[in-house]
Amino acid sequence: MAPAGVYFAGLAFTFRDLTQDALGKWWVVGAVIVGAAISYALSTPELAIASGTAFLFSELADFAVYTPLRERNWLAAVFASNVIGVTADSALFLQLAFGSLDFLLGQVVGKLTITLLAVAVLYFARTVLSPRREAAV
Repeated sequence: MAPAGVYFAGLAFTFRDLTQDALGKWWVVGAVIVGAAISYALSTPELAIASGTAFLFSELADFAVYTPLRERNWLAAVFASNVIGVTADSALFLQLAFGSLDFLLGQVVGKLTITLLAVAVLYFARTVLSPRREAAV
């Protein structure tokens, strides 16, 4: 069992990748910076620093992995970048907020569970639904 935020954070990395495809790299970088600022503004100072820092660095790590891989194998890029992103997010947040990595495994497993579900849905949409839509046109 994990807090709902753990599951949402796992999905956020996939949405970041989809947003990059739809709007471009610089929109994503801008959104990451704004997101880190919002995260900082909405929490206590200790949690704000932990949350904002974890968000900023983990999203940029996801970006750094996803960007070069996406042209070769899109689904692999989503999965690999999410693995890096959720691991960085979990480790940074837990260490900065609580000074401990005791719950790291649970955080990463929760986030990666959602990532796997999202990748499965994306795979289905791209391999099953997209060919049907193209054939119907």
